[in-house]
Amino acid sequence: MKADALREKKAIALSSVGAAVLLTGTKLAVGIMTNSLGVLSEAAHSALDLLAALMTYFAVSVSDKPADEDHRYGHGKLENLSALFETVLLLITCGWIVWEAIHRLVAGTVHVEATVWSYAVIALAILVDASRSRALMRVAKKYNSQALEADALHFSSDIWSSLTVLAGLVFVSLGFPTVDSIAAIGVALLVLFVSYRLGRRTIDALMDRVPAGVAQKVEETIRSVDGVEEVRALRIRPSGAKVFIDTTVAIRRTTSFERAHRVMDEIEQAIYAVHPNADLIVHAEPFKSRDETIVDQVRMIVLNKGLRAPHNLEVHYSKGKHFIDFDVEYQEGKTFVDAHRLASEIEEQIRKEVPSVEKVTIHMEEYLAGEGDLTDATLAEHELCDKIRLLILHDTRVLGCTDLTVLKGGPSYQITLTCKIDKSKTLAEVHQIISELETQLYQQFTRVRRFTIHAEPAEDRTRQ
Repeated sequence: MKADALREKKAIALSSVGAAVLLTGTKLAVGIMTNSLGVLSEAAHSALDLLAALMTYFAVSVSDKPADEDHRYGHGKLENLSALFETVLLLITCGWIVWEAIHRLVAGTVHVEATVWSYAVIALAILVDASRSRALMRVAKKYNSQALEADALHFSSDIWSSLTVLAGLVFVSLGFPTVDSIAAIGVALLVLFVSYRLGRRTIDALMDRVPAGVAQKVEETIRSVDGVEEVRALRIRPSGAKVFIDTTVAIRRTTSFERAHRVMDEIEQAIYAVHPNADLIVHAEPFKSRDETIVDQVRMIVLNKGLRAPHNLEVHYSKGKHFIDFDVEYQEGKTFVDAHRLASEIEEQIRKEVPSVEKVTIHMEEYLAGEGDLTDATLAEHELCDKIRLLILHDTRVLGCTDLTVLKGGPSYQITLTCKIDKSKTLAEVHQIISELETQLYQQFTRVRRFTIHAEPAEDRTRQ
């Protein structure tokens, strides 16, 4: 796709070079033959058009080269330099035309011959300029090429300057030769106007000025993405056909990393829909919302200490005060003193962020890695399995004990099992049963580091 774009841009730029060669040669020949300053000024203008077209062809050939070690933003600015080069050439054209026109008006001795060739070459110029201007503008808009757009603007102005010269030739044929010089000054003024427009656009591009409305549209696009709370920074840098966009957005700090990354992807997709040639960097920062709950605040405080998310987190409210209880897992091997110090820091931070808190109770336990070199010892430890089943089934509220698995790591065990419980029980009742069973298991089987009990509803009340 990129190769096709470059090929099309180079082809239209090369056709512009060919057209400029044709017009420059034709105008120069007719201008010398008729001694018309208007036609000669058009020849000079076309000669500079040729240089501009060559510069445009070079610019579009190089500007699409990818970024390299010395040009981290690519080579797109070459298109802006091409436009600056065209502006300088147009200013030179203006100076020469005005100077020669004034000289002829003052001297009043120059003979101008308006022949059919004069009219023919100007008519040819109008037709060629109109066709190549449309072709250049079509490709410029298609690929957002500032060099081709400047070229198109340049050649569309040639149409008006050619019409001015044509009017001057008409007056010459009617016996008013001085009108030719006046027409040449008119051409110069038109060229000066085009030079001003091109120069302003070029300087704006080289100074990284953002086109009117672009920043507002990009910011509105970013804000429209679900999950974006704020747009904290936005930088836009046009460079040739590309637009470099750097933005910093705020996303709720309680959002998971995966969801935050998805929000940034959605920002990129939204901006690419508006600016397909954008080169985009999105940076996200945490946002603390006003509607953040106390549970959210406690969770973020614990996570920011580098710990796993707290579990069994409960917040109770009584007489204007909050009571907070939760479990925290610490890395294996951490001493009790270190764990207590960290728990104290967490409590202090909670009290700072939640002034209404009355009491914070933190249950500390050692973190057991979810992965490790554990051996399935279920068959080998059948005696241990029987004792666990016996204790479980001793509770008449448990209707069955299945899927008991013993994993052994060194001298300790991790046990997982499933308890069948009457489906008419409430979730609170099931939680109470499981908690009581775990307490009994830990008391009787001290070598087991962790019991994980999964509860399933039993279809009937028959014990299995």
